Amino acid sequence: VQLQASGGGLVQAGGSLRLSCAASGSFFSVDAMGWYRQAPGRQRELVATITKSGSTEYSDSVKGRFTISRDGAKDTVYLQMNSLNFEDTGAYYCYARMKVWVGSRFEDYWGQGTQVTVSS
Repeated sequence: VQLQASGGGLVQAGGSLRLSCAASGSFFSVDAMGWYRQAPGRQRELVATITKSGSTEYSDSVKGRFTISRDGAKDTVYLQMNSLNFEDTGAYYCYARMKVWVGSRFEDYWGQGTQVTVSS
C-alpha cells in the first residue's frame, strides 16, 4: 500500500494551493482519509479529515479557508487551501484508514509528506 502526496510548494500569503493524495497498491477498502501537518519544532496536528460517507472535520485554525474532498473511485483525497498565511507553513501528511484484506482490521497508512511554504 502506498499513499502518494503532491501539490505542495511555495506560495505568497493570501494565495492558494491544492494538495492531492492517492492510495495505490493492494487493499480491500478505504475508510477515513485526511491530512495532518507539522511545522518545524512543533508536533504533528490534524488539519482535516473526511469519512467514506463524506462527513468532514477541520481544525479551528483552517475552518473557512481549507476544504477537504475525496474521489472514492480513485481512492484520492484532496485539500484545497485558500487564504494561506505564514502559520500554514509545514510538511503536510496524508493518511488513509484502510483494510488490506477483508478479514483484517482498519489501520492508518501515511504518505511521505509534501512541503507547503507560505511567504509573508
